[in-house]
Amino acid sequence: MNHILIVDDEAEIRASLEEILREEGYGVASTGNAVEAITLLQDASYDVVLLDIWLPDRDGLDVLNDVHSLPVEARPEVVIISGHGTIETAVKATKLGAYDFLEKPLSLDRTLIVLKNAVEARRLRRDNEEFKRQFSVHSILTGDSVPSKALRQQIRLMAPTNGRVLIYGESGTGKELIARAIHAESLRRDSVFVELNCAAIPEAHIEAELFGYRHGAYPAPVVQGAGSSVLMPNSAPSPPEKRGTLERADGGTLFLDEVGDMSLKTQAKVLSALDEQLFTPVGGTQPIRVDVRVIAATNKNLEEEILKGNFREDLFYRLNVVPFSVPPLRERKQDIPPLVREFLQEFGRQYGRPRMEISSDALDALAHHTWPGNVRELKNLVERVLILNPRILRIERKHLPPLTQRSSARNNEDFSTLQEARDAYERDYILKKMEEAKSNVSRAAEMLGLERSHLYRKMKALGIAVRE
Repeated sequence: MNHILIVDDEAEIRASLEEILREEGYGVASTGNAVEAITLLQDASYDVVLLDIWLPDRDGLDVLNDVHSLPVEARPEVVIISGHGTIETAVKATKLGAYDFLEKPLSLDRTLIVLKNAVEARRLRRDNEEFKRQFSVHSILTGDSVPSKALRQQIRLMAPTNGRVLIYGESGTGKELIARAIHAESLRRDSVFVELNCAAIPEAHIEAELFGYRHGAYPAPVVQGAGSSVLMPNSAPSPPEKRGTLERADGGTLFLDEVGDMSLKTQAKVLSALDEQLFTPVGGTQPIRVDVRVIAATNKNLEEEILKGNFREDLFYRLNVVPFSVPPLRERKQDIPPLVREFLQEFGRQYGRPRMEISSDALDALAHHTWPGNVRELKNLVERVLILNPRILRIERKHLPPLTQRSSARNNEDFSTLQEARDAYERDYILKKMEEAKSNVSRAAEMLGLERSHLYRKMKALGIAVRE
């Protein structure tokens, strides 16, 4: 739950706001003076402060200064509210760090929109601060393999520039981590890092996510609480506005993940926004100017997608100013031992086993696996082994999934006949399905499209132990 502190000397406004915000799912506290407001902020954590500029004991702008002297992790966003607002006051409040400025009588829709966006802004700010505390460019692509060292060096050289970056790499290689590393080492490190996964958003919604939308862009729902005498409803209720990722990333970095999955229509609008740093929200009439560094990533070959007519050549050249290629794990197997130890430390703390170890035999088996899912697959495997073996403090080869063990054995085999190679493939495939079926032969047989008795005989012929 997100928590709001209302600081206003008018009891009627406080009561009205409290009722409406609680109906919207917020936790709410309120006070009518500055002294108590500061005490509340020191005793508890709030996401947003709705702060009246006229208070009986202090000026609201002085309170704003006090709020910004709080530690970063405890600092809420501040929205100034006033019945005597002027452009000069609004500008001064913004310069002092206020998130936004609302005039009385407050519009219900406008107030809820600003609060929602302020809560999101605080979350992004806290995420960035936490990331900066935990992140070091030395830890990205853990390991001392030549590809890892080269990529870390490339990040150090290019991050301080404003050049657009296009990151290539297979799924699971850590493209988002590379993007965050570039941001953390850039001149924009103190601003927001905003991510948009182009593959995860339906085609009909991606423009709204990217550019945001304004009142009237979509059919209007019924607005609850519009009859308040203190919060004035809009004359024609409309759905909430939404700030798009481009607007939220203003001054910082926008990460477009899986940009190759973006439609040609959206690509054209992105191209225009990149060229001019200017865009118009869906349903809006006023263009918005931003200052955003764009980092894009893809697991596709965009030059092939251009030839197929799936990706705009002009957008490709705008994004591909500084290309980064993230090597797959199979090309840097020297990094597997330090990666495993890093994941053991992470999950060991999480599951109450801080001194987890792994045998050299188990590491050898992992080194021979092909890792089609890359670092993400390795991380998931380490976590799965710890979950399935809650009492061990040392991972042995026998604790690894069967397919991983078979990968190691197969790399040391020279098949003398085609039948031996076929048997090895069938054995691996059946072991994989048995693992997915949690060693249930009946379920594995169903997945393979075989009769249970047929699968049982085949397993026996291939030397696979039946554990059921």
